[in-house]
Amino acid sequence: MGNDADNILLAQEADRIGYSVVWAAEAYGSDTATVLSWVGALTDKVDLGSAVMQIPARTPAMTAMTAATLDTLSGGRFRLGLGVSGPQVSEGWHGVRFEAPLGRTREYVDIVRMALRRETVVYQGKHWTLPLPDGPGKALKMTIRTVRDHLPIYLAAVGPKNLELAGEIADGWLAIFFSPEYSGDLLASLKVGRARGDRGTERDRLAGFDVVPTVPVILNDDVQTAAAPLRAYAALYLGGMGSREKNFYNALAVRMGFEQGAAKVQDLFLAKKHREAAAAVPLDFIDQTSLIGSRDRIRDRLSRYAASGVTTLTIAAEGASLDERLHVVRTMAELLDESGLAD
Repeated sequence: MGNDADNILLAQEADRIGYSVVWAAEAYGSDTATVLSWVGALTDKVDLGSAVMQIPARTPAMTAMTAATLDTLSGGRFRLGLGVSGPQVSEGWHGVRFEAPLGRTREYVDIVRMALRRETVVYQGKHWTLPLPDGPGKALKMTIRTVRDHLPIYLAAVGPKNLELAGEIADGWLAIFFSPEYSGDLLASLKVGRARGDRGTERDRLAGFDVVPTVPVILNDDVQTAAAPLRAYAALYLGGMGSREKNFYNALAVRMGFEQGAAKVQDLFLAKKHREAAAAVPLDFIDQTSLIGSRDRIRDRLSRYAASGVTTLTIAAEGASLDERLHVVRTMAELLDESGLAD
């Protein structure tokens, strides 16, 4: 994927040629806020998105402070993407129990929004109580304002219940391993949540909601060759993100119809046969969840995303060098223009 310095150059190029947003992720390396502050200082127009800030890594008040600061420094360009991460990172890295992710996320977003509205934060929930009841704590109000009255919040979600929650309480959904061919069930879950939160309209529950899949892009005339660099990444998620009993990405692949392939990848990965696991990832899974192949093939496949309800297509520009990744960023802008889908 390249290092942070390369990623900043990619963000500057995206800003120059008219991309709408650049996203920064975090796992247990670079944090997203520091990277985005640097990118924001070196760009002028492109929005800055966290995809995602990890919920177990910060208190909701700290997240609100960071979001407001980034929004203020960038002149109103920040989008707050949140996610609970997974049990390995939450418990192994942050020391936070991975329990009740839906309830914790709901309360977390409640408090973040309250703070961003500059209300005095008083909250009594199952997972969060502010101020703490039996000490000197005082109910406080944030001292800075965001540039915009409403700072958009996105949730990373994979399972049906998480998708319902995203539809109910968030402004957008950050998707991974998104297949346009499988999008119907995913969007249906979002619509359930939107209806529960009385959002959108009866005619169009997703009106005003941003559907944002991240899609790896590799330009190569041979599809098999193009898929090869994505195999290890897919195997890590299908096989190693979580336990055998709880792996959200593996369950997603099963729901997409790749039950046998997902099981084989997981068996091999958990047996520490990582190369074999990568080789076992079904080509169709990679092809459905990526944009790979020739320039013409990728251009022709872009319409699938628009037809499936995607409103913002985020690309992960893949390549062995910075020049190759810059070529992907520039080519995708050209292809969106040629297809008439750019806005």
